[in-house]
Amino acid sequence: MEIPLQTLKNRIKKEGVVKKINDRRFNGKVYLVGGAIRELCLKKKPNDYDFVLSDNKDLKILESLFDAGAFVLGKKPIQTCRIVSDETSVDITFLHTTIEEDLMRRDFTMNAIAYDIHGDEIIDSLNGIDDIKNRIIKYPSIDTLKDDPLRMLKAIRHFSALEGFTLHKALIDAITGLGHLINQAAPERIKYEMDHIILSGNVMAGLNTMTSTGLIFKIFPELYALKQMDIEKGFTLETYGHTIEGFQYLRKYNNTYNIDEKSLTDVGYALLFHDLGKAYTFSFDEHKGLVHFFYHERASCEIASLIMERLRFSSHETRTIKKLIENHMRIFLISSSESTEKATRRLVYKMGGLTPSLILLTLCDMYGSSGGKDNPSTKRIKVKCREILNEYNEWMKEPLPKLLNGYDLIELGFREGPKIGETLDSIREKQISGEIKEKEDALHYAGTLLKIP
Repeated sequence: MEIPLQTLKNRIKKEGVVKKINDRRFNGKVYLVGGAIRELCLKKKPNDYDFVLSDNKDLKILESLFDAGAFVLGKKPIQTCRIVSDETSVDITFLHTTIEEDLMRRDFTMNAIAYDIHGDEIIDSLNGIDDIKNRIIKYPSIDTLKDDPLRMLKAIRHFSALEGFTLHKALIDAITGLGHLINQAAPERIKYEMDHIILSGNVMAGLNTMTSTGLIFKIFPELYALKQMDIEKGFTLETYGHTIEGFQYLRKYNNTYNIDEKSLTDVGYALLFHDLGKAYTFSFDEHKGLVHFFYHERASCEIASLIMERLRFSSHETRTIKKLIENHMRIFLISSSESTEKATRRLVYKMGGLTPSLILLTLCDMYGSSGGKDNPSTKRIKVKCREILNEYNEWMKEPLPKLLNGYDLIELGFREGPKIGETLDSIREKQISGEIKEKEDALHYAGTLLKIP
């Protein structure tokens, strides 16, 4: 993939943001840097733009140009000013030395290319264009990783998302050696990168690299217990291994269910966390020669809750992911030939809008375990998934009404706390089975529970 400099310049100059700046007079130099140039090298449309100003006073000109005020991100000594206007996001930093030295502190050489807008000059002192041409991700200096350890995870995110790119061996070695620094990064930033890895086109390769470098166990030490159990017990079907294997089916089977990206991210985390409890619920029936993990989904929920609290997941994300983990065995359990239509309906009513997500989680878990191959068991489960989806589509036409909420129970005499949620779940179960149909019935039933000590 050749990238002639004049061709690259022409692509840059066609960008509306660059045109705006080129038409105005500035006090100092204005450089376009970072990912926008990388994207244009790859013939893609940039989502946002990074600029370096040699004169701080020029920030006012940019604010005027985009008709929006800048706000500050990050901490001193390196701070970024961001301007958001319409659908355009622009980040601005200031030049303290030379542009070449500024490029040296960038995260990767492919992002360390600058374009002098008014001088119409490309500055590529680290040969970033060649690295883009060769589709390789390198760091300018190992200090860039030490200064911001999140860049190790960001490198894997780029590797997962940029088609055909590989990580330079020195970068892989650095991630392996410096992985212990990753938790110096803010939890929110770690989660942001993980979200993008889960949504990337090559998520399994990214997670495999995180595994081989050990980075995944620095971020999620709880996963290491699964890896150790696989080794100690000599499992042919690895618990950790099938978890990671399942990710290659995440997008493949979402082509059928088309859940949105936010929901797809939740399914990804549920897949990553769904078997965490197995390391603590292992038992072996010597008489039957069978391994069991009784109620591992409950233990998995508890462990996942601690992880999500640590990485600052939203309360909605936490509830959703926990519900998926808690029910991740349900479709397997009702897929026997003896299962009834009523069991299918109960599952749909219980999961509601999360039904397609649970189906997708089940398929990823299933094919992760079977190595992507079909057998009588997988075929039976796929049939059940279709039945559940059909029932869900019928349910969507006329959802089961919600008879009570927490405020109704408080008015009845309940105190705020977990008993309210437990009571609402119990009412829902009886509504699904047909034992409760009206609000008055639900209130009567809740009243009987209130009197139980």
